[in-house]
Amino acid sequence: LLILFPQQSGLYEYKIFGGLADCPPKLCADVYMDLDFRKEWDQYVKELYEETHDGEKVIYWEVKYPFPLSNRDYVYIRECREMDVDGRKIWVVLAKSVAVPQCPEKPGIIRVKSYKQSLVIESDGKAGSKVYMYYFDNPGGMIPSWLVNWAAKSGVPAFLKDIQKACLNYSKST
Repeated sequence: LLILFPQQSGLYEYKIFGGLADCPPKLCADVYMDLDFRKEWDQYVKELYEETHDGEKVIYWEVKYPFPLSNRDYVYIRECREMDVDGRKIWVVLAKSVAVPQCPEKPGIIRVKSYKQSLVIESDGKAGSKVYMYYFDNPGGMIPSWLVNWAAKSGVPAFLKDIQKACLNYSKST
């Protein structure tokens, strides 16, 4: 289930509720946090790596956009915590954009300066996971409505299927 919340800016916040059958929550969190593995399964990753700047781990992520749009890049920090809530194990991943002088903007790529994401994963009571994601970014430039519609109708469900497939392949690759 994907819910779009329009903002006064004309942009959207995304809230996603879904299930990943046969993907236990710890495996799901491990796959989500593994940047090197993501480059193998996420077709939209152009560049993705983590560096340490001023003692803080910072992620650089360039996302492929469809022609004729310019690619976008993100510089962000994130944290994953495993929590115990009334006996339920819950994995929480928080991410937000940061400005880092060591990661300057690149010509021809639009820097996403406003990005935040919250991901919560817990057991579905069987062999899979329940997933909740809140996502917001300001992709900059002019994003055509067809791309927003595609992301809502096809892109997000496809991402959940891709991560589910990645979970099943992860145990084989590690």
